[in-house]
Amino acid sequence: MVAVNVFFDNLLGISWVDSSWIPILNSGSVLDYFSERSNPFYDRTCNNEVVKMQRLTLEHLNQMVGVEYILLHAQEPILFIIRKQQRQSPTQVIPLADYYIIAGVIYQAPDLGSVINSRVLTAVHGIQSAFDEAMSYCRYHPSKGYWWHFKDHEEQDKVKPKAKRKEEPSSIFQRQRVDALLLDLRQKFPPKFVQQKSGEKPVPVDQTKKEAEPIPETVKSEEKETTKNVQQIVSTKGPPEKRMRLHIKIIKLQFER
Repeated sequence: MVAVNVFFDNLLGISWVDSSWIPILNSGSVLDYFSERSNPFYDRTCNNEVVKMQRLTLEHLNQMVGVEYILLHAQEPILFIIRKQQRQSPTQVIPLADYYIIAGVIYQAPDLGSVINSRVLTAVHGIQSAFDEAMSYCRYHPSKGYWWHFKDHEEQDKVKPKAKRKEEPSSIFQRQRVDALLLDLRQKFPPKFVQQKSGEKPVPVDQTKKEAEPIPETVKSEEKETTKNVQQIVSTKGPPEKRMRLHIKIIKLQFER
């Protein structure tokens, strides 16, 4: 049964097999199997076709010039390697392509350039896929900037119970009024000029300290009279312990004034 019956420009991606040949496949019949007309890898203009039509042996290929197929390696019954080559003289040939047969299925062996090209494309595809996947997890916000948002984090957030957020303590501005803050600023940075009355020119603070008002004499006389009265009460009334306590209080009042 023929699997492929169409010729392709690129033969690296196809294979061909005829299941009727598999039981009788050996080193002597493998070239006849390869020269089947339905085989897309076989060139009918080769010298093997000429020898086959003239019913000659394969030894006559060495005396001809052109494209030919030879059995390069055989490992019966599973593996056979056939080479396509350009013969220029009985001792000089140029290899063109290699074909390997595994369990009756024919494949074309890739050349070195095709292997390198395929490996490079595979590596580039993997790198490009990695960059695309990484970019899908990238997030940006003008206030936060860039960050990574992975799906695993979403699953972990769903599994974990949400912890209660701790209430932050209120700030000083929230606890105090504006006038308290203004008073603190006034103590740290006292004004250099003071306007005592509306409409008057502001006066430096140093002059206001120098021009402090004198204590009136009436107040001094009243304080003296109160101290005398207290001293008389201490001397006339009460036991000695109470007198001592009152005397100490009088001394404290004098110091405070």
